[in-house]
Amino acid sequence: MIFDDDQIALRDVARRFAREKLRPDYQKRESQPGLDRALLKEMGSLGLIGVNLPEEYGGLGQSHLTAGIISEEIAYGDVNVALVQLVGSLLGLLIHRYAKPELARHWVSRIVAGEAIIGLGLTEPRGGSDAANLQVKARRVGNEYILSGEKTSISFSKTADALIVFARTGKPEDGARGVSSFLVPMDLPGIQTTCFDDLGYKINGRGSVFFDDVRIPAENLMGEENKGFMQVMVGFDFSRILIGLMAAGTAQASIDETWEYMKERQAMGVPIVQYQGVSFPIVEYETLISACRQLCYHGLTLIDAGLPHTAESAMVKWMGPRTAVDAIHQCILTLGHYGYSKDTPHQQRLRDVIGLEIGDGTATVMKLIIARERAGRIAVQYATENRK
Repeated sequence: MIFDDDQIALRDVARRFAREKLRPDYQKRESQPGLDRALLKEMGSLGLIGVNLPEEYGGLGQSHLTAGIISEEIAYGDVNVALVQLVGSLLGLLIHRYAKPELARHWVSRIVAGEAIIGLGLTEPRGGSDAANLQVKARRVGNEYILSGEKTSISFSKTADALIVFARTGKPEDGARGVSSFLVPMDLPGIQTTCFDDLGYKINGRGSVFFDDVRIPAENLMGEENKGFMQVMVGFDFSRILIGLMAAGTAQASIDETWEYMKERQAMGVPIVQYQGVSFPIVEYETLISACRQLCYHGLTLIDAGLPHTAESAMVKWMGPRTAVDAIHQCILTLGHYGYSKDTPHQQRLRDVIGLEIGDGTATVMKLIIARERAGRIAVQYATENRK
């Protein structure tokens, strides 16, 4: 993939920020309570959040491909911080497209500047992948909607300034056709949150959000009532590719560090990189990560060209995180006892990247999507009929 001058310049800014600012304190940040807001404002000042958002909000109006380039570079330094760029690019775009103009201006400008964190309120306790059958309800009362129910597995559950919440405004039997989306400030009365003790991704604070008859102004409805579901489903095709690049960037950091270790570590009087049994496994993952990266770039160029990209998005969503997990695991094994120590960042990267295998759809769901795209509805018809 050949980048233009603007993309190269932004990539270099993100690369310096990731390697000089993020990477040295990657392990220290895990014990901190949430994201460092000053760090996010610095990212915003450098133009590294929501680069694809319009200039009217302070964005750079760049392509989806450019947003992917930035996401990968940031993930090289800290995959947790890279999630801020992902949600900024994805949710900022949803707010721009579907929120009322004054609401969009207020929130998107703050997202781009690193002054606000927005979360996605979609998943519910009874079913993560069955996103069309939502139980959280929003009923219209005068000039307000009253929101009730629970969302779970929400990134930034305690630190988000607002959530885009998907709730049922139609009848249960309406399925996806009865879902609407709302921009919900998190300081409204009736909202309570919890935070899970996760294996990784700790500073992003995944947890549950409870809505106890929360009153939302009617103007916070995004788009048309009962037509909100497709907004997020289309967005997933974009975010899944960004996740693939975040996985690639994280794995590349471990691979690069392992190459340096193999050049310095000696056995039998020679650097261990000279032993094919040591170097070849890392060569294989260097190759696989490069292949994942190029497929991600291809998917983003399809988006920018307005061409179908759902299959490519699903491919990189299952292949990228899976390959990254295996690659980082191999790096730990290559370093031996030293790699197994918490003194190195590999174990944290492994724990963080495992989370990427789950969010936005598991490998099984992604393979169903690919089968449907290639063979048509018949590929998933039996499963769909037996679920009813």
